[in-house]
Amino acid sequence: MLSPAFLIVVILLITIGLFLYGRWRHDIVAVSALLMCSFFGLISPKDTFMGFSHPAVVTVACILILSYALQQTGVVDALAHRVLPKKGSSLLALLALTALGAFLSGFMNNVGALALLMPVSLQMAARHQLAPGQVLMPLAFGTVLGGLTTLIGTPSNLIVSSFRAQALGENYGMFDFSPVGISVALIGVLFISLVGWRLIPVRERAGKDSFDTGAYLTEARVPTDSKAIGMRLSEVQASLDANDGQILGLIRKEIRLHAPNPALSLVAGDVLLIEADPATLAKNLDTLGLVFNEDKAPPEETEEDTPKPSASPEARSTDSNGKDKKDKNKGSYSNELSELVILPSSSLMGRSAADLRLRSLYRINLLAISRQGTRSRTRLRKTPLRAGDVLLLQGASENVTDFASAGGCAPLASRPLRVPDRRNMLLAGGIMMLSVCLAAFGILSAALSFMLGVLLLLLLNVIAPRNVYKAVDWSVVVLLAALIPVAQAMESTGAAGNIAKFLLDYVAQGHTIAALVLMMVATMLISDLMNNAATAAVMSPVAIGTAQQLGVNPDTFLMAVAIGASCAFLTPIGHQNNTLILGPGGFRFGDYWRMGLPLDLLIVSVTIPLLLFFWPL
Repeated sequence: MLSPAFLIVVILLITIGLFLYGRWRHDIVAVSALLMCSFFGLISPKDTFMGFSHPAVVTVACILILSYALQQTGVVDALAHRVLPKKGSSLLALLALTALGAFLSGFMNNVGALALLMPVSLQMAARHQLAPGQVLMPLAFGTVLGGLTTLIGTPSNLIVSSFRAQALGENYGMFDFSPVGISVALIGVLFISLVGWRLIPVRERAGKDSFDTGAYLTEARVPTDSKAIGMRLSEVQASLDANDGQILGLIRKEIRLHAPNPALSLVAGDVLLIEADPATLAKNLDTLGLVFNEDKAPPEETEEDTPKPSASPEARSTDSNGKDKKDKNKGSYSNELSELVILPSSSLMGRSAADLRLRSLYRINLLAISRQGTRSRTRLRKTPLRAGDVLLLQGASENVTDFASAGGCAPLASRPLRVPDRRNMLLAGGIMMLSVCLAAFGILSAALSFMLGVLLLLLLNVIAPRNVYKAVDWSVVVLLAALIPVAQAMESTGAAGNIAKFLLDYVAQGHTIAALVLMMVATMLISDLMNNAATAAVMSPVAIGTAQQLGVNPDTFLMAVAIGASCAFLTPIGHQNNTLILGPGGFRFGDYWRMGLPLDLLIVSVTIPLLLFFWPL
């Protein structure tokens, strides 16, 4: 008969392995682990779904809604417009941008903070003649560091707090993380802005009016009047070579040729799969007389197939008599080109352009996909989308905006400052401050404080009720709700204590400081490979068990886990913000450690003395 402690360790190892494998989403893996624990009796049936009512999960959902309100009402836009310098050196600009990202992330969703500041950062890169990655990576790392500073800065802090309540009977306060977190964030931001950005690989410099997003993969059609008709593929490739383009394949009558014969001559209707830089993409096609495969008149649609105009105020306008009329751009095609990056929480992941029916539903065309580091060998319209992909879209800006909002994408082009509703902007900022104060002064628990904030947003019509559920990243909510009972089972079965004893006896050899360093470094390494909230849930019971084995203060070890879980700087998969900049920055998988490793070493060397000072053993 297998012991419960052994079973939970096996399930945990399988779960971590599936997280690293990446074939299935993290929330699906977490739910599978939860059901396995329930099936083997490691979690009682009545406690299996207790995570969905856990205060930490409720707080995360409420914070996401409040963050959404700050974004939509223009609070972040106004703050960025006032704080970021319009002139000055690149060092000053980087410092201001990274510090602003860190500050915002202490009180709102860090993915949202990064997405809002990305267009500004790319504009800044062009102004200072820097590669986009040299600005995007400091911003991404800064927003991650900002999460260290408060209880609500990142879900992993809330998870650590929940285990503290279970072990010691009391949660952490709103600013209990601040003494260590602010110190680490401040030192990290200074390192990134003054030294670290110089370590980032420079793939290509951005031009004055554009930025590099890697090579685009696009389909180009040979129209009936093209000068390319009759040309051999070798001749076409020679023409593309002048603009750094490359032929990857040929589609003729729906038959795909992955390595077509260079002597093959083109005929009308052929489709070439071309990889090219976005700055020369249009020039490549114009030189050869080719057109984007999607750039053609839409098929005839019946009245039932045509998308109905939205009833929302944003999608309708009024004539001089006050009557509603359709937006003139709706239902018509535009030559405007827009670039969007797919957010980690996007509903588009795993779907293709054909699945999304972009032309019939949104009146836009997908012209190309940029995915740095990998090359798709499938048809463009059938290519499954991933987080961090950059999409080149053709269509009216209003239609692209509708698609971005519905699909969970962020624009990469700089936007003019929106004229916000001053009332809603003040209300959103005031409600967030009220919720923080209620939690900070212990008047209400964090869950109740931020739930009250959400209720006030709805009662005062700051955001529409239909947008409340759209604002929540449900994959994070389900992940947390599923892993909390699993992590608690580690403690109740004695598995966490056994793991802690093994680490102490055979690795740290009974030395308290060595055990503390080991706990933090192990957490950081695990967080580089899987979700930081999942890492916090797995490592918190081990931290408590280690402290109990040593007979020291559990807070010191829990804080080490909180810091380590958020410091995922070595890979693009360790944190959602790292994934988000992969495409726009033109990064490769191995680029992150160049600045991330020195930053990790600096954080460990600074954090350990701070923990011993503020949370003595």
